[in-house]
Amino acid sequence: MPHTDVHHDPAHAFMPYPAAPVPHAPTGPLAGLGFGVKDLFHVAGYPTSGGQPLLLALLGVQTTTAPTVQRLLDAGSRFVGKTVTDELAFSMNGRNAHFGAPVNGAAPERIAGGSSSGSAAAVSHGLCDFALGTDTGGSVRAPASHCGLVGLRPTHGRVSLHGALDLAPSFDTCGWFARDVPTFARVADVLLGDDPAPLPEAVRLLAPSDLWPLATPAAAKALAPARRAIEAVLGKARPVKTVLDGIDDMYWHFRHLQGAEAWQVDGGFIRRFAPPLGPGVAERFAWSAQVTDAQAASARAFRERFRAHLAALLGRDGVLLLPTMPDIAPRVDEPESALEDYRNRAIRLLCVAGLSGFAQLTLPLARRADAPLGISLLGPAGSDRSLVRLAERVVSSLA
Repeated sequence: MPHTDVHHDPAHAFMPYPAAPVPHAPTGPLAGLGFGVKDLFHVAGYPTSGGQPLLLALLGVQTTTAPTVQRLLDAGSRFVGKTVTDELAFSMNGRNAHFGAPVNGAAPERIAGGSSSGSAAAVSHGLCDFALGTDTGGSVRAPASHCGLVGLRPTHGRVSLHGALDLAPSFDTCGWFARDVPTFARVADVLLGDDPAPLPEAVRLLAPSDLWPLATPAAAKALAPARRAIEAVLGKARPVKTVLDGIDDMYWHFRHLQGAEAWQVDGGFIRRFAPPLGPGVAERFAWSAQVTDAQAASARAFRERFRAHLAALLGRDGVLLLPTMPDIAPRVDEPESALEDYRNRAIRLLCVAGLSGFAQLTLPLARRADAPLGISLLGPAGSDRSLVRLAERVVSSLA
């Protein structure tokens, strides 16, 4: 049923907006499913906040609905509510200084991860069947791994972000979460349709030997059975090198370009209104304001080289098998400095899909210390639905 009572939200996942009618088709491929929407997407009758109270006041109640949200409604799915986002979507911790921290339904003592924290929390608590999020630097993949969910960062531009707030447009993507692959696949049929460049039945599974060491030893050990299970279905993963120039070079190019675009998008609002920004977010925007044109240009040139490099490595049949995150989610009582350190380690793993613009699907196939841990399949541009189909094969083999 629609989420209407914000005082009985055990996940702290939903924004405290008065309920408004959001019509949906009575039948369709998603009939019977309810979904949440990250509070970056416009939904007619509801405000859009971007996780920032002054921006909420500036934008007010919307009169139009984002096309991607409308597609889900037209497919028969029920809108359940707007979900909390990290402030201006520029975080990976799942803590909003103004609207609170959504609770990780799979490991309540650990962070949900951001910036799609509310969507991940709502799905992990069973408050909706699936939820829309966005992924710029990892904001679907990180919370999916932390909360034990299936999550996709699509090929850049594959799913429309029209009618949604930007962070860094050349990186922003629209993804979603579900608790199981069959539900996830139903949504994929609606939002993705057929792949423009489908993977063949027999794929080349590739294990990036320069990325697996970014997982902690404990995480790599926990992921080993999931890796073997995937290899049993898709074939033994051949070791490859994916990094170009060096992992730190990739990290800084990603940070510079994301920061430059984030400041271009939000800098005017921040300069004019001087909104109080939460810890971590304020520092990231202050840093982003200092990124030079030369740094951004260098990053754009690197991205073109890296995209060509990874496209050549994958061809039309290659799929990378890699850890989604360096480890399980940090504990909620970790200091901000520790969370920032974890975020920076995670970006070194997450920036591969971000810089290439390719699709990455994370699957909740591992656990450590009683907390979930994701493992990912990363395919060439346009292979999104094929990756979900591979996941369907893997999960069927585990049943």
